[in-house]
Order: sequence, then C-alpha cells, then structure tokens
Amino acid sequence: MWLLDQWAERHILDAQRNGEFDSLSGSGKPLELDDDSYIPMGLRAAWRLLKNSGCLPPELQQRKDAIELNHLLRSIDHSHPEYAVIRKKMLLLELKLQNAGMSTDFLHGEYADRLLNKIDEE
Repeated sequence: MWLLDQWAERHILDAQRNGEFDSLSGSGKPLELDDDSYIPMGLRAAWRLLKNSGCLPPELQQRKDAIELNHLLRSIDHSHPEYAVIRKKMLLLELKLQNAGMSTDFLHGEYADRLLNKIDEE
C-alpha cells in the first residue's frame, strides 16, 4: 500500500471508531452505484464528471432540444409570430435526427413529455 493510502485508511478507521460516520444520511443502506462497466476504464472519470455536471452526449441533447421545441409548438397558437420559425427549427432538427439513423417517434404523443422528464431527472 502506498503511504498516502495508509494515511487515508488510518484516518478512516479512526473516524469509524469515533462514530463520525454513524449519523450520516443513508447509513446502513446499500450504495446505489451506476453501472459503468460499458465505459472503458480510461474514460470513466471523465464520463462521471460530465454526467454529474449535467452534460449530455450530442445525440441526447438533440433529442432533448427536439422535445422542448415540440412542447413549445404545442403550447403556442398557430397565429403566433414565432410559430413558423420554431416549426422550421423543429423540422430541421427532426431531419437531422432521422439522417443520423434515429427514430423520431418520441416526438409524437405523450412519450415526448415522459422522455423529457426522464432526461431532466438525470
């Protein structure tokens, strides 16, 4: 064991003996760890950092943007001056997703709202 590892381990054991971990929230409950086994070892730290900061991969960000535009289109009147511009952006983004080989079925129906809520939770 490295010197730093030994030092840290000693401090952790001292804190355990003194009961400093007893009143922590979640004490005695199993940890809920993300399954990152599909991520290469060299990229796991960067992936976790980006995930914890709320960054999304480009394809998921485009999906999220498309859902938000779709929701906006449904919430404004067709006579609104910005409706045509937003509609064009929406159609362009939908074409980009389809050209990338992604299904755009999520933009139609209530699935879009549920997907947007799920993305926002993460």
